[in-house]
Amino acid sequence: MEIDKKEYQEYIKTITPVFPLWKNMLRAFVTGGAICTLGQGIRSGLQALGAGEEQTAVFQILALILLSVVLTGLGVYPKLVQWGGAGALVPITGFANSVAAPAIENQAEGDVFGVGCKIFTISGPVILYGVLASWVLGLLYWAGLRLGIFL
Repeated sequence: MEIDKKEYQEYIKTITPVFPLWKNMLRAFVTGGAICTLGQGIRSGLQALGAGEEQTAVFQILALILLSVVLTGLGVYPKLVQWGGAGALVPITGFANSVAAPAIENQAEGDVFGVGCKIFTISGPVILYGVLASWVLGLLYWAGLRLGIFL
């Protein structure tokens, strides 16, 4: 039995999920904004306590990472990701979640074959291509300096 193009297109339309684009963008904006506002609150609080600029930046990032890992362990962060989408995945908290989630999920398999082997299954490609892109761009920048393109 062969399906013609029109029938196939109709079939594809019926099984393809439709996402509410504007609603998802608003949720991502609110979620990402809330995370950034929390980060700014941590930063302002630390500065009010007299911490220096460098210390403030380090502790702000560490606090956000710790919070996202704890919330991942409690099962809260995955729900936030499901609701807020990219707004929860793009900041540093999303990266921490992508490292912690596989480690938590596979800990029953042991420290080596569970946590050790699977901890970077989600974040591994981000690290790999981030390092590769940094290396290539650094090489291009070095070549540009040598050729006098960049001063």
